[in-house]
Amino acid sequence: MIKAILIFILAGLCEIGGGYLIWLWLKEDKPIVYGMAGGIVLILYGVVATLQPAGFGRVYAAYGGIFIGLSVLWAWWIDGFKPDRYDLLGALLALIGAGIIFFAPRH
Repeated sequence: MIKAILIFILAGLCEIGGGYLIWLWLKEDKPIVYGMAGGIVLILYGVVATLQPAGFGRVYAAYGGIFIGLSVLWAWWIDGFKPDRYDLLGALLALIGAGIIFFAPRH
């Protein structure tokens, strides 16, 4: 379970970080090297996600909730965005849903 959570976090950091670098390049007039680095990091995201033991559909469905939670944290810590209680509640609900999808016992 801990390994799966760590893989989700690493995948999220790759996806959000890569997207953020491309955002900085295109929206904040940073040098093209930001965009190229972002593209490489996004490719890494695709590779990291395959390290999960579950099938594609379940991994990506659960990852959606993880992505929401990590995006709120990224925006808060990196971009200076101050989440309100609805941002936090929505992220918490998404994380609970991701946990149910990925970790619920199945027969």
